[in-house]
Amino acid sequence: MRFTKMQGCGNDYIYVNCFEESVSSPGQVAKAVSDRHFGIGSDGLVLICPSETADCRMRMFNSDGSESEMCGNAIRCVAKYVYDRNIIHKKNISVETLAGIKYIEINTDEKDTARTMTVDMGAPITDAAEIPVIAGTSPVTDLRLSVDGREFRFTCVSMGNPHAVTFIDEDVRGFDAERFGRQFETDRHFPRKANIEFAEVISPTHLKMRVWERGAGETLACGTGTCATVAAACLNGISPREPVRVELLGGELIIEWRKDDGHIYMTGPAEFVFDGEI
Repeated sequence: MRFTKMQGCGNDYIYVNCFEESVSSPGQVAKAVSDRHFGIGSDGLVLICPSETADCRMRMFNSDGSESEMCGNAIRCVAKYVYDRNIIHKKNISVETLAGIKYIEINTDEKDTARTMTVDMGAPITDAAEIPVIAGTSPVTDLRLSVDGREFRFTCVSMGNPHAVTFIDEDVRGFDAERFGRQFETDRHFPRKANIEFAEVISPTHLKMRVWERGAGETLACGTGTCATVAAACLNGISPREPVRVELLGGELIIEWRKDDGHIYMTGPAEFVFDGEI
């Protein structure tokens, strides 16, 4: 199998061009290639496929083999891949995902190489049943959950996949995200599990965040999680509906929940790492 490794803010995946390749049992392949000791090493596997409804289709599998609806960092890499390799060479493209069709604007350098992408991530979903989350109110902005005697207050949002965001009053870089994220991911309030975001407020337009991804564990970045975090900050009156800079372990993303159309837009980089064969 020929593959390409790419990363967005350190969120690294193995990409396979399914315009040319075919992958059977992609869940099993995802587990094998993701292993950082015995495989290639990644947060998962992404298949770039033909689509009947968009320019291309993205299928994304976590490192545990489960298929996810959407990944914001991966979709930027998909856009870079198809643009730089002349599969779909236009500045505005559409990508079919399990969370619907996403629209991406490609920003290029002087050599016509895709450098950053602005993705229309759609409107955040705040209805409890659609996220889904089991809670007494909707939208869910004060879900109180405890682990090891410590209580956290969560705001729940879906960006096509379920997220639970909590704002902490401490340095997020030193926070034990693994200890708490692992337990909250499978909490009974989340019927389809949840991605867990721990956010620190530096200012209304500057947040720091760490993420425990459903099915993958802690990753250096999560595009949908960053969007969900900014949506949660806006819902709680922490951030305004204007561009917010979010620092992740692997880099920075700019997120804006626009007032005109109610959609969230994510701008960030995508980087080629290497091509290979396995």
